[in-house]
Amino acid sequence: MSAVSHPESQFEDLEGLLACPSCDMLLNDRNVAANEIAACPRCHTVIEAPRPLAMTRIIMLSFAALILLFAALFFPFLELQAAGMMRHTTLLDTIAAFSGGLTAPLTLLMGALIVFLPLVRFVSLVYVLAPMAFGWAPLKHAIPVFRLVEALRPWAMIEIFMVGVAVALVKVAGLAHITIGPAFWAFVALVIVTVFKDNFMSRVTVWKTLEARRPS
Repeated sequence: MSAVSHPESQFEDLEGLLACPSCDMLLNDRNVAANEIAACPRCHTVIEAPRPLAMTRIIMLSFAALILLFAALFFPFLELQAAGMMRHTTLLDTIAAFSGGLTAPLTLLMGALIVFLPLVRFVSLVYVLAPMAFGWAPLKHAIPVFRLVEALRPWAMIEIFMVGVAVALVKVAGLAHITIGPAFWAFVALVIVTVFKDNFMSRVTVWKTLEARRPS
């Protein structure tokens, strides 16, 4: 693991400093080669970890996530059978069913957190990274779009939704016969793909590439 820090008394060029996102320690910036890891010497948080073809992999995973997200929206999510009646529902049906009355604000917020915000993030990542993966200059407004991607990251809560669904299934299992639909497994795959995408993402590297290739 390669650290990038020096004593603060040695800092001379403020333009060449980075702050650790965890402990705010100021670090001297330097070029980090592929497969190297630059970490904070105080809290050991990874600052930069560029990988070969990382942008291409992130784009492919983002496209896969978009396909899985649409499958999760339109395919049956659950099928319930009780008292001789059977009903299957999609995620969009659930959102629409609770979109009126006092539950409307909460339902719309849930839809935004598990559908709209992840959709915006995946599309925005493709917009930002696709040109640079081909070695081109970033598209217009790529920097503010990537800033939006970073701002939305804590609010895209697909994995939290799946935890809530798992808890609800345990509660409902004793009241009705439940069959898990393909949309449920699409959501599970979406969570896994998102984890892999975040694992390949070196945000400092993306910012440096945006700055280096930005048209003057």
